[in-house]
Amino acid sequence: MRIVIAGGHGQIALRLATLLAARGDEVVGVVRNPAHVDDVAAAGASAVVLDLERADADELAGHLTGADAVVFAAGAGPGSGAARKDTVDRAAATLLADAASRAGVRRYLLVSAMGLDAEPDPGRGEVWVAYLRAKKAAEDALRATDLEWTILRPGRLTDDAGTGKVTLGPSVGYGEVTRDDTAAVLAALLDTAASAGSVLEVVGGDVPIADAVAAAVR
Repeated sequence: MRIVIAGGHGQIALRLATLLAARGDEVVGVVRNPAHVDDVAAAGASAVVLDLERADADELAGHLTGADAVVFAAGAGPGSGAARKDTVDRAAATLLADAASRAGVRRYLLVSAMGLDAEPDPGRGEVWVAYLRAKKAAEDALRATDLEWTILRPGRLTDDAGTGKVTLGPSVGYGEVTRDDTAAVLAALLDTAASAGSVLEVVGGDVPIADAVAAAVR
């Protein structure tokens, strides 16, 4: 498969690229900063330098031609303000959906967040509220398309070594999950056409990832 990952320098994106490239897929990582090209190459992927906050859908679509799937794993990052939560976590995700439609790419995986079905707690600050609202708006925009989308909502991400086991389902309760295991779940979802139209939460657990995906979309 040819898979384009938006946000190709993010830690989940790099881990996913490494997994996919190792099994023989052609992987393209879209990065904003030219300094990140070498990191993408080290993961076994090729890089496209494109600022998703400035590009238009036609420009992005030109880099998606021939792809079998796209994955949105970008994020404004913990040091960014409320405005960039909207321009990256919402607008760039929506831009990728528009570009995928124009390029004829049907499959779209969105890395989202847990806790989106309730009103954000204002006590956690305006940036946190803006982040959750941007993620929810991105989900809503994607659901309104006719793409074959899957939304994955990880719990709190950690850099611990992956275990290969998770808890996965429409609602699993808040918890932690490693970036390694999140990337492995994304890879498994890419192989599972039946996951299209699913919104799934993932945290650490004791079910092997292949079995967890199969059960979640059954």
